Amino acid sequence: MISVSFGRGARQAPSREQLVAWVDNALAGLRPGAGLDLRVVGSAEMRRLNLRFRGDDRATNVLSFPAEFPAGVEVDHLGDIVIAAPVVEREAARFGIAPAERWAHLVTHGVLHLLGYDHEEPEQAREMEAEEIRILARLGIPDPYR
Repeated sequence: MISVSFGRGARQAPSREQLVAWVDNALAGLRPGAGLDLRVVGSAEMRRLNLRFRGDDRATNVLSFPAEFPAGVEVDHLGDIVIAAPVVEREAARFGIAPAERWAHLVTHGVLHLLGYDHEEPEQAREMEAEEIRILARLGIPDPYR
């Protein structure tokens, strides 16, 4: 099950249905049917989360929190993704792309983090970016790293 919630400051967010469609697209072929919680927030909430969990006192675009269950507990719930609507909108304007393209990219990016992808090392980044490009291409969205 994919749940979507909206916090204060999430006025520019796409619809719940659109967000779920992007999650489903990202999971297709990797973990179809897996569940996760997606929360769209404003800059203030994202800044608090980023400071608390990453020690970075600024609003970032997306945070992912993989679920951790005790050994032997089989649950197909990947974890939580939090996206800051105002940051996504600013980035889309700065990059000169449609906001929907940026939203789709960050939803995909968050899902891949929950699936274990990372970009801390150059090889990891190349692998994650290639997967993002492949997933976004199914939506007709061009390479976001171009």
